[in-house]
Amino acid sequence: MNLVLFEPDELAGPLPRTDARAKHIVDVLRRRPGETFDTGLVNGPLGKATVVNLSAGELTLAFAWNPPLPPLPTTTLLIGLPRPQTARDVLRDATTLGATQIHFVGTERSDPNYAASALWSSGEWRRHCLAGAAQAFDTRIPEVTWSGTLPAALAALTPGGRRLAPDNYEATAALQTCRPTDDTSLVLALGPERGWGAADRGQLRAAGFTLVHLGTRVLRLETAVVAALAVTRAG
Repeated sequence: MNLVLFEPDELAGPLPRTDARAKHIVDVLRRRPGETFDTGLVNGPLGKATVVNLSAGELTLAFAWNPPLPPLPTTTLLIGLPRPQTARDVLRDATTLGATQIHFVGTERSDPNYAASALWSSGEWRRHCLAGAAQAFDTRIPEVTWSGTLPAALAALTPGGRRLAPDNYEATAALQTCRPTDDTSLVLALGPERGWGAADRGQLRAAGFTLVHLGTRVLRLETAVVAALAVTRAG
């Protein structure tokens, strides 16, 4: 945990010692009253927290915040709805790499039953985004949806920007040759674990996407997400 994150409504009261963050502060960081550690407000500023009081039941903290963070480059992921375990990895790692929106969508080859997973219904998905932000020493987590379809997601995209869709079979260019050279808005569309279907490819092309490749090797979806974000937002 490179950064201890707090929700805005958690700042007024003490932190229970049973909370995983309290255990990290006391047992891993070994902070005691009067000592500070790095903290952040979810979707807000970075700052420092000071341990004011430490008891058997709770941890009292005081916060000092830095100026607001600058906006991230707009980076939207459209991802064919995968197995929940794959989605967990994508949520964490895409947040770490600075995705600003992640839309898991129904496609020709995705299993619609995955949308009923407890990952989504319980709100667990947010925990994985928070873990990704803490890893990156950042506070910003992406907007996340999981109940839409590919056609609806394409129709809702903001005009402009670069639109790229990794595809193992019908790519016409290497992804690295198409990546934005500045902070231009970017949409990356990646198929589910079984890949894009013919209808999906037609919809993507009609929406202005270029089908691109990441080389000759076939990657797992969660690996392809990391590779595509690293290549397109490198530097």
